Amino acid sequence: MSLPHAILTALLEKPSSGLELTRRFDRSIGYFWSATHQQIYRELGKLEQAGLIRALPAPAVPVRGQRKEYEVLPAGRDELAEWTRRAEDPKPIRSALLLRLRAAAVVGTEGMADELNRHLRLHREQLDDYLGMERRQFPPERDSEADRLRHLVLRGGIELERFWVAWLTEALAGLDDRTGAG
Repeated sequence: MSLPHAILTALLEKPSSGLELTRRFDRSIGYFWSATHQQIYRELGKLEQAGLIRALPAPAVPVRGQRKEYEVLPAGRDELAEWTRRAEDPKPIRSALLLRLRAAAVVGTEGMADELNRHLRLHREQLDDYLGMERRQFPPERDSEADRLRHLVLRGGIELERFWVAWLTEALAGLDDRTGAG
């Protein structure tokens, strides 16, 4: 149920159209909460019906294909603030890769090294992207509370990618030990 809250957060940061929100999800929020273009537009409609956001007034002379921009209403800000205060238990991890590795323990590891190496490459690339974002977006002089919190979210992503790189490296070494011994 967090997509509406992700959208409220993004709109409070900057009133946007659905297309702009989609692009912003691709560049930032989507790294930890993804949504399709259709999901975003559907949720915008629900949030507007619920009185949490509104479309900004269009210019007097409408332009064909003009995008609606949305802003958060006070009720939306209140909902988001209430949501940040609610308790929520951690969600169990669901990883097809971990399940596939468990299955490989039963049916054999043929092809697993290639897949683990592919995942390792992807996680290294994501880690490099996150580290680049950190260098560009969070120089030492950016030290407001909002900047510290945004940086903390990015650091969470960095640490998760570091975990996956280390874990995949260990998994590959264990797979090599096992296949080398056979």
